[in-house]
Amino acid sequence: MADGGEHEAFLAADYNAQMVEHVARHPRVRDRSIFVGDPGDVVPGRLGRGLPVIRDWTREHFRFSGYVTGFEPAEIADRDALRRELGYGPEERVCVVAAGGSAIGLGLMRRAAEAFPEAKWLVPELRMIVVCGPRIDPGALPDVDGLETHGYVHRLYRQLATCDLAVSHGGLSTTMELTAANTPFLFFPLKQHFEQNHHVAHRLARHGAGRRMSYDDDGPRELATAIAEQLGREPRHLPIRPGGATRAAEIIGELL
Repeated sequence: MADGGEHEAFLAADYNAQMVEHVARHPRVRDRSIFVGDPGDVVPGRLGRGLPVIRDWTREHFRFSGYVTGFEPAEIADRDALRRELGYGPEERVCVVAAGGSAIGLGLMRRAAEAFPEAKWLVPELRMIVVCGPRIDPGALPDVDGLETHGYVHRLYRQLATCDLAVSHGGLSTTMELTAANTPFLFFPLKQHFEQNHHVAHRLARHGAGRRMSYDDDGPRELATAIAEQLGREPRHLPIRPGGATRAAEIIGELL
């Protein structure tokens, strides 16, 4: 990260240099390397001072499968039927807040709970559902009238595909599932998390997906305003190329 200064940049580049040398010295160790995404998803820049360009090195050493979603498109094709199954009313504007399977999302969930009353005032038909996952106790969240909280939710991608808006951290799995489902979302990259701030953010920007937020700068009022603004917009994501899992299987199958 930039605020780590020159010493951190040196350490990161030194580690990358070791990895580049390892791959060059022992090419037979890996029979295949698969990048789950497309060439445009690779960030620009170099692996470090004097090291290869990231995109060039990745193209040379990886095969690209396209993105692999955790669900089949047919599972979410009938959005209206799925909303009825999940109990979402036709007039409700459903906002799902989820932060993956770790406990790191508690702060974001509390922020969303604090934002809910004002967001509800701005959008009276708003229904907010906070999915705490397996490691956060829903009781740790503020008791806010009308706010729904759940623990672990099986096949969460169904809720993410049918809600009107989602709020999450910047993890690749959740944000790309939302992108694949063409669901608008707000995402808060974890501070000091290089992948979420650079690699994932670059991929989302390429797809035109999601609105980036900052936990330091966007308090409950800013989040409530952003929720109201995004609920009124149609998403225009660059579609995800289908068939990623099939292509990955075919690449692996070449070895058999």
